[in-house]
Amino acid sequence: MNKQHSYEVGVTWTGNQGDGTSTYRGYTRDYDIACEGKPVIRGSADPGYLGDAARHNPEDMLLASLSACHMLWYLHLCTVSKVVVTAYEDRAEGVLELNQDGSGQFARVTLRPRVTITAESDAATAEQLHEKANAMCFIARSVNFPVDHEAEMVTAQS
Repeated sequence: MNKQHSYEVGVTWTGNQGDGTSTYRGYTRDYDIACEGKPVIRGSADPGYLGDAARHNPEDMLLASLSACHMLWYLHLCTVSKVVVTAYEDRAEGVLELNQDGSGQFARVTLRPRVTITAESDAATAEQLHEKANAMCFIARSVNFPVDHEAEMVTAQS
C-alpha cells in the first residue's frame, strides 16, 4: 500500500454585507483560509469578478502552489545531486481560457525560475533537474494542463 498524507483547510466566506447574496453586487467575494496553527490567508475573487485586488484569488494560489512545489522538489533534487543553489526566484504565469457559459480552465502554466548555483556546481545537471522536479511535483502531477518551465541558470562568481 502507498503512503498517504491528509490535508485539511477551512474556507469561510466573510463577505455578507447584511443581506447575504440577495443581489449580485450586495456581497463581497472575500473569504478566509485557515489551517490549524498557521496564519490566516485573506482571499477574494479576481477583480474582474468583483473581487478585492488586494487579496489573493484562487488563480494566484494555484500558480503559487505549482511554483512552490516545483521549487521544493528542485531544491531537494539539487541537494542529492550535489548542485548547490544559493538563490531561487520564480515568475509563474498561467493562461486561463474562458468558455461562453462563463466556466473556464487553465490551459497552461509556465514557471520561470531564476536559479543561482555555485561555480563548483554542474550547470548541466542543474538545468536537467527541472525536468525531474516537474515530474515529481505533487501539484503539477494533479492538474490536467501542461506545466512548463523556462529556467534561467546563473552561476555565482567564486
